Amino acid sequence: MSENKMQRGLKNRHLQMIALGTAVGTGLFYGSTATIALAGPAVSLSYLIGGIIIFFIVRMLGEMSVEEPVSGSFSYYAAKYWGDFPSFLAGWNYWFLYIIVSMAELTAVSIYVGYWFPDLPKWIGVLVCLIIITAINLFTVRAFGEIEFWMAFIKIAAIIGMIILGSYYIFTGAMPFPDNFSNLWAYGGFFPNGLEGMIMSLAPVMFSFGGIELLGIAAGEAENPNETIPRAINQVIYRILIFYVGTMVVLMTLWPWNEVGKDASPFVQIFGNAGFTAAANILNFVVLTAAISVYNSAIYSNSRMLYGLAKSGNAPKFFEKLSRRGVPVNGILVSSTITLLAVVLNYLLPDEVFMYMMAIVTGAVVISWAMIVLTHLKFRKHCKLSGVEPKFKSFFYPFADYLCLAFLAGVLIIMAMMDEMRPAVIVMPIWILAIWFFYKSKLK
Repeated sequence: MSENKMQRGLKNRHLQMIALGTAVGTGLFYGSTATIALAGPAVSLSYLIGGIIIFFIVRMLGEMSVEEPVSGSFSYYAAKYWGDFPSFLAGWNYWFLYIIVSMAELTAVSIYVGYWFPDLPKWIGVLVCLIIITAINLFTVRAFGEIEFWMAFIKIAAIIGMIILGSYYIFTGAMPFPDNFSNLWAYGGFFPNGLEGMIMSLAPVMFSFGGIELLGIAAGEAENPNETIPRAINQVIYRILIFYVGTMVVLMTLWPWNEVGKDASPFVQIFGNAGFTAAANILNFVVLTAAISVYNSAIYSNSRMLYGLAKSGNAPKFFEKLSRRGVPVNGILVSSTITLLAVVLNYLLPDEVFMYMMAIVTGAVVISWAMIVLTHLKFRKHCKLSGVEPKFKSFFYPFADYLCLAFLAGVLIIMAMMDEMRPAVIVMPIWILAIWFFYKSKLK
């Protein structure tokens, strides 16, 4: 095993953009269309409710991360404050989740590249992206942070540009958006599908926030974690309000909700209607950047999770090896290679199989968040018994913890009621039992 150590190479600006980049992704750029169809103009309320819940959860993770800034984060905390199997479940569930997410994002990259180069074989775009991002992650953690900083910057700039442009049309009433505010109630009211429609939209809304827990994963390599982690986490809530809620308010005000996304993504539609003939190319560049950004973050988080699992004895010591620059090279290479195989399998298997795998991802996200909340409850009990006062407290303990658990349980109920998400609920207990089987096999 290498004696090299993790390097604290992530600066405050890196963590700020990681926080932004993980909170804003393809769930907003494309996934919002399905959410709007369920909730109508009330979609902004859906994102507000979901944003508050995810902020509570991230604050809980942040409290533990500031107290003990380690790589692998909630898998380590689950081992220390809960037990071996919860740690095993939290770590391997998270790793598997991001292997599948990585596969999806690489597939998306091939589609976006194909928009400009339709004759280019899909596997070439996938392979080039994989090689470049893997090489960046193998170099230094600061290289990862720098690339993520600029890719997140592009995403955020696109959203801010849309909000500013949309606000101009809202308050001037200029063509082609003369109706403006009446769109919020003129087509079936603010709740066109009733309160039930808004509630049903909470499942895809929460899926959009998946990945924001990367802040906790990055704590072990953050410079001055006592300062940078709280600052990054505290800014999550109002940035969610601006980028998700703000974007939805602008979209719903400018255009009838029942026409948004029929012919294009919401972002393409608003830029196109504003007279930007290059809207499709601009959006394609933004979503390509978003997909690469998520893949970059997934390779980073997967390798750190494997490192944390190895440190706690829940993965082979092979994954504990660090390069001279403090990078977990084996975790990066293995995760990257498996991702490539998964993409190949995705091309060979029918689309239905891939959709079932993505349904499992939705369930895995709920498991990860529930594990964070439950571990936080154990952490607080340990602090009370030890006489330790956490430096960066979460809000409304323990009420917020139980509220988040009840909310996540509600999300599972909603998923069970939706045809496209029901497979995730069915597979979840099978998945947990499979992890239990491998855990017991490890002990033999």
